[in-house]
Amino acid sequence: MAVATVEGVREVIRRNVHDPEIGLNIVDLGLVYNIDVKDGKVVDVKMTLTSPGCPVGPQLIGGVQTYVNRAFPDLDAINVHVVWTPMWTPEMMSQEAKDQLGFF
Repeated sequence: MAVATVEGVREVIRRNVHDPEIGLNIVDLGLVYNIDVKDGKVVDVKMTLTSPGCPVGPQLIGGVQTYVNRAFPDLDAINVHVVWTPMWTPEMMSQEAKDQLGFF
């Protein structure tokens, strides 16, 4: 079984959890603020949404939990913490995401 690492968790989220309205993964959108892996057994993901009323928020949070659990089934816990500080802005997106969405 694979051991969870920050980089591994980030890549699992990048490959699998996409905002269905925008069509890009939530890592490149800048929605994932921090990932912490404690003793290879507990993953804490600190993330935000594009707005407090984001209709796909539960789907994104569930996607993080589902895909991280599939990739690292030996984890004891996957905690997703939705935060609003700092508020998300388009400037938080990766350059690749900005290019795909036409931000210059």
